[in-house]
Amino acid sequence: MKIRILCCCLFFYSLTLLACHQKDRIYDPNKDIEYCVVQLKKTLQSLPIDTPNIPRSITNTRGNWNLINYKDWTSGFWAGILWYAYQASGDDSLKAAADRFSRELTPLSKESALDHDLGFQVFNSFGNGYRLTKDTSYKHIILATADTLATLFNGHVGTILSWPRAVPHMEWPKHNTIIDNMMNLELLFWASKNGGDKKLYDIAVSHAEKTMKNHFRSDYSAYHAVIYDPKTGGKIKGLTHQGYSDSSMWSRGQAWAIYGYTMCYRETGKQEFLDFAEKVTKVYIDRLPDDLVPYWDFDDPNIPKAPRDASAAAVAASALLELSSLVDDEEKAAHYYRKAVDMLASLSDNYQSGKANTAFLKHVTGHKPNNSEVDASINYADYYYLEALLRLKNSNRRY
Repeated sequence: MKIRILCCCLFFYSLTLLACHQKDRIYDPNKDIEYCVVQLKKTLQSLPIDTPNIPRSITNTRGNWNLINYKDWTSGFWAGILWYAYQASGDDSLKAAADRFSRELTPLSKESALDHDLGFQVFNSFGNGYRLTKDTSYKHIILATADTLATLFNGHVGTILSWPRAVPHMEWPKHNTIIDNMMNLELLFWASKNGGDKKLYDIAVSHAEKTMKNHFRSDYSAYHAVIYDPKTGGKIKGLTHQGYSDSSMWSRGQAWAIYGYTMCYRETGKQEFLDFAEKVTKVYIDRLPDDLVPYWDFDDPNIPKAPRDASAAAVAASALLELSSLVDDEEKAAHYYRKAVDMLASLSDNYQSGKANTAFLKHVTGHKPNNSEVDASINYADYYYLEALLRLKNSNRRY
């Protein structure tokens, strides 16, 4: 009996030590950055020369990528991933590949806007390329694309039209704006400060302010979409397109809000954007499961059997690393930084694709209501995962 009690005590003591070790663990992103470079090189070797040749997602057990062309809203993430990998490795072959896949997106700077995703497409590709190379031909494409995005701005409403076409439940031709659009404002901010029209800055600020006013519930959870009257600018209603319900908190949408308002504060210095970033962050963090990777929607009644969304965790981790560098309060900064590190550690420990396929992450949910890309690997999850890893590696903060 005494031996059994002793064994039990030793067992629970070992669990306590393990928990303490995990809590105090110093997470090193370098090995996971190296993992990402290895994985993308495998993907790169498998891609055809002719279009469609841009990897978007893996939804099958064979590990084959679904390929797209430049018009797809996710088309810029692959080139962006390659630019980040070049930044991490200095490998000139990755630089050449990043240039090639970026230039495939050039028509987006010349054609009319298909929707608001031009920031995802062009700034993630050419924007990262210009940041790393200062190639002036990239700059011209970025500036032209910013002007194209600005054509979707409705001055009566004060926001950019997200989908200039009929989309289910969006009541076209009424004006629709989705929370994802916050991510595309960075293109406008950058252009306004790098040779573009100064009105681009005003458009971005107006969009962020109107979204802040109309897109959030009293607890600071976000609607996926808001419908406006295009003539009066009045809000008609908030609803969802990709979330569980009109009243639920779609996890990736909330992560877009965290990232978007953090970026808006960085670009404008407006205190209200920083304050709001912290408010939308709190409701997200407070409702996370133990492993810090959210279910695809925080209000899905099938939790804990509902699918996860690793992309939301990657977006949030990257945003929180930046947020930690912008707040003055050291206690808050440490809190955001530690949460981001723990999110990345959880993704790296439990959500990497490994040998299953050549993506970085698995267990991503694209569009659950349409049963599209559920429990998949998707390029935007990989993009923000690698971005977050690089932000952590280059951070001067250690808590």
